[in-house]
Amino acid sequence: MTAAAPGTADENPERDEVLRLRAEVRALRARGRARPLISQAQGMLQERYALPDADGAFTLMRRASQRYNVKLRTLAGVLVTTPRPDEGTALWFPRRVRRPEPPLRLLAGQDPPGGRSRGAVLGAVLSRTLDVVGTDMGNVQTVDRATGRLRMERHTGLTEEFLDFFAYVGEEGTSCARAARDIAQVTVRDVERDPVFNEPAREAVLAAGSRACHSVPLTASSGACVGMVSAHSGRPLDSLRTAQLRTLGGLGAEAGRWLAWHERTVLPDALEYLHALGRRREV
Repeated sequence: MTAAAPGTADENPERDEVLRLRAEVRALRARGRARPLISQAQGMLQERYALPDADGAFTLMRRASQRYNVKLRTLAGVLVTTPRPDEGTALWFPRRVRRPEPPLRLLAGQDPPGGRSRGAVLGAVLSRTLDVVGTDMGNVQTVDRATGRLRMERHTGLTEEFLDFFAYVGEEGTSCARAARDIAQVTVRDVERDPVFNEPAREAVLAAGSRACHSVPLTASSGACVGMVSAHSGRPLDSLRTAQLRTLGGLGAEAGRWLAWHERTVLPDALEYLHALGRRREV
């Protein structure tokens, strides 16, 4: 019988257990970050619709979340930052004009079965960005309504420690913060030397195996940054070609317009549905 090669999963139960525990800790931290916001939203719904307990409020949120394919944390964030509906009104947004979904020409051929969910669009944006830059590590962030910071949404090829460190990104100390501030693409050709990173962020990026990165803002029609996609490379990058920058700029604009439409259309749809459910409980 041939012996198993050293380093296989069968011979590393301790390593597997460490990896499992790290994943569990990361999941617990993510839930810990989301839980206060969801609890705040539950309390608002319980008071607004005279619900008997927080479980009833959570049920309303879960139903709206599932119907409109919106994460609970995202729904809670928009709920607590949107002015409450007028007392006794059947519609939360009675004068709202619904706009058609904007096109995503640069993502042609990458539409998932069943249509474009927010997660599927973000995943396609990340995949296309990595194809253009020519790497296999990267992430997508969106601007969190509750905090105003960039929040990690999609990722590939990055370590759990990286994802935990950059779960939220502030206004400075990283390439994505610079790109969001300047509403411009930012290339970091050598992470180890570039002053755009503060030291804790630099250490976290290098520890993940990234030696260079390129960040592209996702911009709404107004020019506001609504998200960020970043490609990471395991080796220093040469400057991107003009054609690459043009493609990425177009991708950022199309994706940003789609995200802005989703926030103005799909999220209010979810709130309207939640409001209708809540009013039925009031009766």
